[in-house]
Amino acid sequence: MKKTVFILLAAMLILCLAACGNEGKTKPSEAKTPVGPASEADSAEGSSRRASAVSSDTAEGKGGILVAYFSATGTTEGVAEKIAAIEGADLYEITAAEPYSSADLNWNDSSSRSTKEQNDKNARPAIGSDPVDLGGYTKIYVGFPIWWGEEPRIMDTFVESCDFSGITVIPFCTSASSGIGRSGQNLAERAGSGNWLDGKRFSGSVSEADLRSWIEGLN
Repeated sequence: MKKTVFILLAAMLILCLAACGNEGKTKPSEAKTPVGPASEADSAEGSSRRASAVSSDTAEGKGGILVAYFSATGTTEGVAEKIAAIEGADLYEITAAEPYSSADLNWNDSSSRSTKEQNDKNARPAIGSDPVDLGGYTKIYVGFPIWWGEEPRIMDTFVESCDFSGITVIPFCTSASSGIGRSGQNLAERAGSGNWLDGKRFSGSVSEADLRSWIEGLN
């Protein structure tokens, strides 16, 4: 009798110890995701897909609008940035391969670089900025300062290098007093493509409200 009771007690003790040991183990459904090469690869793949999506959006243009501008002194740049902010557009700066110095821009010097270029309608200063892909854009603002009553010759270089087919092009310029004159027509003729609208001249201090009013009047 005592032996039977002892055997039963021993069996119960073994069962209790086994149960306690199992409680310390994690169930398969609760196991944490392992951190290792496989997980890192999955994370990198996700980041790559997000980067590709951002790159694709940029290539196609935000809302299909671009503001391309040349600004030797920063005045046109300021207006271009305001237009881009209003339109939610991309910005593209046209820079000269050989930057213009203050001496180059001296309009009182008949031998200055800018004077010589403006006196030569065939002058085509080289562009230093990377070429812009116009694919995906449906509207492009083209900005520039007025030099000697016309667009800088580097703008002729730019429009002649682009295909504006199917794109509405809106020129704008900055100057202290001179109007846009024939600059818009000149660029349209040199481009040979695109639907060019009449351009407008602005001062460097033009307000965002005035620019917004002009833009709304274009639609």
